[in-house]
Amino acid sequence: MNVVTHYDKLIEENNDPFRAPPILQEYMNKWDGQVFIDAMCLLSNTAKILEIGVGTGRVAAKVGPYCSKFYGIDISPKTIERASENLSGLKNIELICADFSSYMFVEMFDIIYSTLTSMHFEDKQKFISKISALLKTTGRFMLSINKNQNEYINVGNRKLKNYPDDLNEITDCINSTDMVIEEQFETEFAHIFICTK
Repeated sequence: MNVVTHYDKLIEENNDPFRAPPILQEYMNKWDGQVFIDAMCLLSNTAKILEIGVGTGRVAAKVGPYCSKFYGIDISPKTIERASENLSGLKNIELICADFSSYMFVEMFDIIYSTLTSMHFEDKQKFISKISALLKTTGRFMLSINKNQNEYINVGNRKLKNYPDDLNEITDCINSTDMVIEEQFETEFAHIFICTK
C-alpha cells in the first residue's frame, strides 16, 4: 500500500489525531510535545514556518498562532482537507497537498520542522539536503524521528512500508549540509534534533 492511500484511509476511518481525546494527545506528545515546540524559539510572530507532514494539524494548531505565515505540506488529499477544517480558525496558514521531495517551493523559511514523517522518505540525504536549502540563514530545523525500527506500519487490515530512521545516518546527513546540530536528545519514543544554519 502506498503512503497516500494509507493516510487517506485513516481519514475515512475518522482517525484524526487533532480531534483525539486528551489521553491520546498526551500519548502522542511523547514524540513531539511541548519540549519540541519550545525548541522552535517562537519569540516573535514574524517567522515563516514550514511543517513537513502536517497531517491533520495537531502540531500546527500549537505553532500557527506564533508566526507570520505557516505552511504545511502533506501528500494525502484527505488529510489536507481535514487539516483545512481543523485549522480554519487560523488565517495565516497555507496548506499544500504535494510530495515534499518534488514540490517546488518559492519561499525560504525561518523554521522548518518534521515529526514522525522522515520514515516515509527512503533517501534521507535528499530529504535533509532539501530542508537545508529551504532554510534561511540563522534558521532553525527541528526533527523528531521514531525510535521504532519496524519496516512496516501495521494497522490490522493493511501494512505500509517504512524506511526507519537510523540515528547515526540522520546525524551524518545533517552534518553533510550547512546545518549544525545544536542539540540532540531523546524522549520516550523519539530522538529529537535541533539544528541551526
